[in-house]
Amino acid sequence: MCGIGGLIYAPSTPACAPATLQAMAEALAHRGPDGAHTVRLGPVDLVHTRLSIIDIAGGDQPLCGQGGTLIANGEIYNDPQIRSEIGPGAFHTGSDCESALVLWARHGADYARYLRGMYAMALYDATRQDLLLSRDPFGIKPLYYTDIPGGVAFASEAGVLLHAGLARRAVAPAARTELLQLQFTTGRDTIFPGIRRLLPGETLRIAQGRMMERTRLPALPVVEPAALITSETEALDRLDAALMDSVSAHERADVPFGLFLSGGIDSACLLSAMARLPRKAPLRTWTALFDARNAANEAEAAEYLARHAGAEHRTLRITSAMVWQNLPAIVACMDDPVADYAIIPTWLLAREAAKDVRVILSGEGGDELFCGYGRYRAAARPWWRGRKRMWRRGMFEGLGVLRDPDGPQTTHWRDGIATAEMAAHNAPTPLARLQAVDTAEWLPNDLLVKLDRCLMAHGVEGRTPLLDPALAQVAAHLSDDLRTRQGRGKWLLRAWLARHNASARPFAPKQGFSVPIGAWIAQEGARLGELVARQDCVAEIARPERVRDIFKAADDTRAGAAAWTLLFYALWHRTHIRALAPLGDVFETLSH
Repeated sequence: MCGIGGLIYAPSTPACAPATLQAMAEALAHRGPDGAHTVRLGPVDLVHTRLSIIDIAGGDQPLCGQGGTLIANGEIYNDPQIRSEIGPGAFHTGSDCESALVLWARHGADYARYLRGMYAMALYDATRQDLLLSRDPFGIKPLYYTDIPGGVAFASEAGVLLHAGLARRAVAPAARTELLQLQFTTGRDTIFPGIRRLLPGETLRIAQGRMMERTRLPALPVVEPAALITSETEALDRLDAALMDSVSAHERADVPFGLFLSGGIDSACLLSAMARLPRKAPLRTWTALFDARNAANEAEAAEYLARHAGAEHRTLRITSAMVWQNLPAIVACMDDPVADYAIIPTWLLAREAAKDVRVILSGEGGDELFCGYGRYRAAARPWWRGRKRMWRRGMFEGLGVLRDPDGPQTTHWRDGIATAEMAAHNAPTPLARLQAVDTAEWLPNDLLVKLDRCLMAHGVEGRTPLLDPALAQVAAHLSDDLRTRQGRGKWLLRAWLARHNASARPFAPKQGFSVPIGAWIAQEGARLGELVARQDCVAEIARPERVRDIFKAADDTRAGAAAWTLLFYALWHRTHIRALAPLGDVFETLSH
């Protein structure tokens, strides 16, 4: 895994100063601690920082050949098949990313259609003097870009563009509204005016210093209702073949790897698949245990699963003191803001895992592909059974916290979700349409941002075997009865687990992996509420007296979630808008 960045200029536009490229490399260093390279090729500057995973000795980038130059952040899991089909003579390194360069030489801008993996890439064509930017269909790896005078700049993280002075540190009000009400932002535009995301599956061609054309690959295949699988036996056989192939491919690495194990269905499936594969060293697994009153924990279940699989398992006990000490640094890594409190255990587990491994497998995507969330079942009910629209209520609706209650905070925050709902009209079933909405927005703009930033902050690569094209094919072809049954989501994954690891008790009620952030905030409610209410960025959007009230009432679920969101925003704004580094723990940082 790596960090990439660069600039492409229009003719006669002066190139940037070397200090700009150096600033980009500095800001990308945590993504690639094993080396950095900068190259100037005509109208293009490229920056690459490397985290060595495959072909450690010979896989430095940029990769050059056949008139093209490539820098990439990602893993190409079908690289062995590509090499076998094309022949070894076309390759000069063992890097899996070189297969993208070879495919480009044969297929031009359509090269991404032949890739299986997670990636964000920049490919410069010396003959045409244009640049292709590409991102994988699920959006597992990030890529951002912005217009600059006479050209376009891009980077793996929005914060890199800010640090290098290529974009303005400011907040777009509409995106801020989304963040407050949804806890993430949707679509192409980020919270920073002028910085945009390359959409999942998109390839953008830039020439003459400006954007020329876009193409896009879908994450989910288009399926006709008549093609849906209704046989559970057939579906289980297809799932088993796809899952085992995906896990095997995602284990490919020249460095140690492990698994984040929550005790839930998704990570239990990954563990069970990994346990069936041959290996030279024991599996390594990590889980979090929350030290809080009435916290929902599955650490005991995770430890049991790990022991049954013969894994070397570690449980990290997370206390409120750990949270308050590390929260400023955790939020600082979330340049593209995601106010999902799961960033806390993810960041802390990544720091622990980084002592032993450089790759972590994780279960993101299982709920979206195989219908795990209760909100899908609630939204698919008939109206007379209490249908509930997904994302129907914003985080702050009805709390009386935000200023201007009739403004965009209550009227337009759901526009991005509504757009995704309209785009999902061709899904084959009601449940599939709901899943497609989350796959388009919630998955890439919340869950995968969280995983990428929290792991890369510690130089660890995150891999998501459930987000694989072969598995997406299986999931997209399931009838609704194989998605959810008897009031349970992820029916097919549960049935697969029952077939291959019944000790995981796949049909037993699950406690979930909920972070007890409300209970932790309530312990320090008065102190934290006062500090957050004083922040100028919070006072601009919220009533200080109501801010203090919700922090004092944080034991209540809604109040606690709202308090957390404001705490996150205050810390995020301080780091990414005011450009101030964390100063000690959360209390010290907010006091300054």
